[in-house]
Amino acid sequence: MFRNIVTIGGWTFASRILGFARDMLIAAFLGAGPVADAFFLALRLPNMFRRLFGEGAFNAAFVPAFTAALTLDGPAKARLLAERMATLMTLWLSLLVVMGMVFMPQLMSVLTPGLLDEPFRFELVVELSRITFPYLLFICLTALVSGVLNAADKFALAAGAPLLFNLCAIVSLFALTPFVATPAHALAWGTMASGVMQLAVVVWAAHKAGLGFRLISFPKLTEDTRQVIRRMVPGVLGASVTQLNLAVDMFIASWLPAGAISYLNYADRLAQLPLGVVGAAMSTALLPVLSRQLRGGKALSAHRSINRGIELSLALTLPAAVALIVTAQPMLTVLFQRGEFTADKVAATAPALAAYALGLPAYVLIKSLAPGFFARGDTGTPVKIGIATVAFNLCLNLVLTPQLQHVGIALATALSSWANAGLLALILSRRGHWVADRALRRNAWRLLAAALAMGAVLWGLDQILFPAAGLWRFVALGVLVAVGIASYFGATLALGAFDLREFLRKRKRRAVA
Repeated sequence: MFRNIVTIGGWTFASRILGFARDMLIAAFLGAGPVADAFFLALRLPNMFRRLFGEGAFNAAFVPAFTAALTLDGPAKARLLAERMATLMTLWLSLLVVMGMVFMPQLMSVLTPGLLDEPFRFELVVELSRITFPYLLFICLTALVSGVLNAADKFALAAGAPLLFNLCAIVSLFALTPFVATPAHALAWGTMASGVMQLAVVVWAAHKAGLGFRLISFPKLTEDTRQVIRRMVPGVLGASVTQLNLAVDMFIASWLPAGAISYLNYADRLAQLPLGVVGAAMSTALLPVLSRQLRGGKALSAHRSINRGIELSLALTLPAAVALIVTAQPMLTVLFQRGEFTADKVAATAPALAAYALGLPAYVLIKSLAPGFFARGDTGTPVKIGIATVAFNLCLNLVLTPQLQHVGIALATALSSWANAGLLALILSRRGHWVADRALRRNAWRLLAAALAMGAVLWGLDQILFPAAGLWRFVALGVLVAVGIASYFGATLALGAFDLREFLRKRKRRAVA
C-alpha cells in the first residue's frame, strides 16, 4: 500500500509542480479580476460534475466491484463489467453535456446570481463554460479507466495523466492567445484538449496491461451493473453534498467584489498541493487494499491499514498546514507576484491561503477514513454526514463572509471539513471498524508538536529572509523549504515520532527478503 501511495503521490506531485508553473503563467497573464474570475468559474463547473459522477461516487462503487470480479471471476468477467459501465456513463454524460451547453445561461444564473448585474462578466462566464463543459465527458471516462488500472495495481500512468492538463494549459496560453479573444479563451480550449489526451493515455495503458475494453452497442443492466449503480446512488448523493458546498461558495463569492473568486482559486491551488499529493494518493491506494482485505476476511489487517493511513496522513499534512499558515505571504509573493498579479493581490490572497491550510489535515483524513465505509459497500453513511456538514458550512458562510469577505468562505470550508472528518472517525469507531491503535495514539501528538516546532523556526527565519527582492526571493523561499523539512524531520526524531534506526532495519530485512 505504501509503495502505491508513493507511486501515486510522486506522479501527483509532478503534476502539481507543473500546475504551479501553469498558475504562475495564469496569474501573470490574467491577474485577479473579471476575466480571471470568469475562467476559474468556467473551470470549476465541469470539475464539480466530474467529482460528482466521475472520481468520487463512481470509484467508490466501481473499484470494489471490479476488484471482486477480477479476483473471483477473472479478467473476462471484469472486462465485461467495465464495458457495460463505460457505455452507460458515455450515454448519460453525453446527454448531460449537451443539455449543459444549451442551458448554460440559466445554469450560471442560478450558480452565480451576483454576476447578473454585470453583463460582461456573466456573458464571459457563459461563453467560457460552454467551451470547457465537454471536458466533463472525457475526464469522467478517464476516471473509469483509471479505476480499472488501480484495481489491477497499475497506478503510475493513471496518476500521471493529469500532467497533460497542466501541459495543455501552458501550451495553449502561448500558442492560442494571439488567435482568440482573451487568454482565458485559450485556457478554456486547452482544458478541452487535455480531457481528450488524458483519456487516450489511460486507454492505451489499459490495453497495454491486458485490461483493454470497448464500448458496446446495447449495455445490459445485469446484476453486477445494478449493484454498482445501487451503490453509486448514495455515493452521488454524498458527492452532491460536497459539490453543494462548492456551489454555495460560488453563489456567495459571486456577490463579492471582482477578484474574490480569483483570490480563493490561487489560495486553493497552493493548499491543493499537499491535498492532491497525499489525499488523492491515500484514497486511491487504500480503497482496493481494504476491499481485498475485507473480502478475504482479514478484518485486523484492514484495521491496521486504516491506522497507518491516518498516521501517514498526519505525518505529511500537519507540517504542510503549519508551513502554509506561517509562510503564506512570502510563498504567494515568490510564486505569483508578477505581471497582472500585484502586491495588493498577494496581500488579499494570503489570509485565504492560511484559512484553507487550517483544514488541510481534515481534508486528507476524510480521504483516509471514507474508504473504511466504501470498502464495506456502505456509501450511505457518508451521505448523512455530508448533509450535516453542508448545513454547517452554509451557516458558517453566512456568519463569517459579511465580516471576513472571501476569507470567510475559505475558513468555513476548513471548519466544516474538520466536522466531516470528526464524524467519519466517530461512526467508524462506534461500529468497531476502526479504533486508534497504540502506535497512532503514541505518535499523533508527537507529530503535532514537531509541526509546531517547525512553524516556530519558519516564523523566525521568515522575519530574517523577507522581504527579499528579485531572484533572491526564490533563494529565500528555497531556504525556508529546506530548513522547514530539516527542522520537522529533526523534531520527529527528537520526539520519537519517527525511529530512523527501526526504519533502516526494516528496509534491510526487506532487501534481504
